Amino acid sequence: MFIKKILILIFLAAGSIFAQDFELANAYFRQAEYDKAAELYKKIANNKDQARIIHNDYLATLYKLKDIGTAEKFIRTQIKNNAYNISYKADYATLLENTNRADLAKKEFDNIINQYAGDDNGVNELQNYFFKSNRIELAADLLLASRKKSNDPSKHDINLSRVYMYLDKKDKMLDELLGYGIRNNALGYVQSQVQDNITTEADIEMFEKKLFAIIQESPNDVFHTELLIWHYSQKQDFARAFIQARALDRRLKLEGSKVFELASQSFNSQDYKNASKMYQYVMDEYPDGELYPYARRWMIQAREEVIKTSFPIDTENIKDLIQQYQRLIDELGPGPKTIEALRNKALLDAFYLGQHTIAIETLNQAITAAQNNQKFKDLCKLDMGDIYILKNEPWESTLLYMQVEKSQKEEPLGELAKLKNAKLQYYTGQFELSKELLDILKKATTREISNDALQLSLLIQDNTGLDTSEVAMAEFASVDLLIFQNKYAESIDRLTLLFEKYKKHSLADEILWLKANMLLKINQLDEAVAVLENIVENYKFDILADDALYTLAKVNQENLKDKTKAMGLYRKLLNDYPGSIYGAASRVKFRELRGDNL
Repeated sequence: MFIKKILILIFLAAGSIFAQDFELANAYFRQAEYDKAAELYKKIANNKDQARIIHNDYLATLYKLKDIGTAEKFIRTQIKNNAYNISYKADYATLLENTNRADLAKKEFDNIINQYAGDDNGVNELQNYFFKSNRIELAADLLLASRKKSNDPSKHDINLSRVYMYLDKKDKMLDELLGYGIRNNALGYVQSQVQDNITTEADIEMFEKKLFAIIQESPNDVFHTELLIWHYSQKQDFARAFIQARALDRRLKLEGSKVFELASQSFNSQDYKNASKMYQYVMDEYPDGELYPYARRWMIQAREEVIKTSFPIDTENIKDLIQQYQRLIDELGPGPKTIEALRNKALLDAFYLGQHTIAIETLNQAITAAQNNQKFKDLCKLDMGDIYILKNEPWESTLLYMQVEKSQKEEPLGELAKLKNAKLQYYTGQFELSKELLDILKKATTREISNDALQLSLLIQDNTGLDTSEVAMAEFASVDLLIFQNKYAESIDRLTLLFEKYKKHSLADEILWLKANMLLKINQLDEAVAVLENIVENYKFDILADDALYTLAKVNQENLKDKTKAMGLYRKLLNDYPGSIYGAASRVKFRELRGDNL
């Protein structure tokens, strides 16, 4: 019993000494005092169990000291004492490689790969070693050797796709990735990998060709067709995506669901023309299908967006849209399937034809047809509030907004009601009350509402108060009301006069900014560019200068297709406004235009 206690005490003492030496050696290593670290590591390495713990740091220390002889001796001892450890054998091959013995190193690596290619656990350990030491080519050799030994042509497909991605062998990467995807029905994973790694024009072209080849060889291949549809959608090439979706719809008898889904994406991406074609397809092919009434409504709405964004707006086209909505309502009857059609028809009547009374009657019909859909009912009440602004009955608008705010308390729709009420007070010159409401909305749950509230609050704060006349602000707000009423031509004329009157006022840049946005909205690009350039040149120290500069760059890039000028403007923004919120986006766009591989 006494001897046993003595042994325990000796063991504990030895452990304590090891711990002290280990901590001190590591401290020396971190401080780059490699001589001192090596002395302690060498002492620890005499114990084969403890040597495993300090293996990597001791080896790194010896490399730092260029003591290759001791390093080689240490590794050989480790291999002898730990025959099962693959990493030690790989360390030896690495040492040979690092000491200009490339042929011997290659032979050693080949031996290790051949030895463990048939052992999955060995493959995993060796693969991790190769990745950590950045020997990706050897990882590829290992995985291919393992695949060959297993007689399984798809083994390690996901790992090989990753290896080829690191090696920038995108062709082989896609082969492995697509194979993995179809065998495991992993469409989402494949999409994410393609999105992250297939970015250059050459890669994208190769990817498309590969998908086409597979689909042509196997026309009934759903996986690759869906992938191609997704790819075109990402490029916002909805015309070609529609061709593939239509073929898939007919092949699988999907009753138009895939095309309808794609049409929604096209609509949300503001490609209304292609969305309209897709909705028309669903209507024509499946007139008795469940999607017919929804496709018909969205088809009309897509055409509506085309008409509303084509200037000057043709009132005859608006009337035709209203008739289309009315035919849909007459055919299906007022109910849950037609409430959106009723609402859209009302908004067209109110904002484009001035038929305010008819619009309110239609919204009341929509509210009745909505049954228990309280959110939709409250949305219609907000629309009514907007229409009463058009009718110059702001009191009615306020009552409706407050009703919705109470009904949808703590909900985004309630916050929108409060924002509309704040804007109403702003339109009518009640700036103090408007700012009180806006300041509450700065903490709104919806970022868009919060940002709108913050911007309008700052506008009021900067242009009203004890040392600023509110006359200019009142005139500016009245023009903002014209814009709300879709009176774009009149608002532009008023803004031109307003700028001449207040070009030295703090509102001057705001007036120009509003005018530029109105000109862009009605597609008068040259005039808009001139106004934006005015802001950039003459109001460079005001708050909207970087907004104007970024917008000017985007217009040159996306609308005028002037790559050189756009690059110059993005560079100017990065140099002159380093703290701008547009800095990150400008840097990305500049690199895209320069042709960087992002």
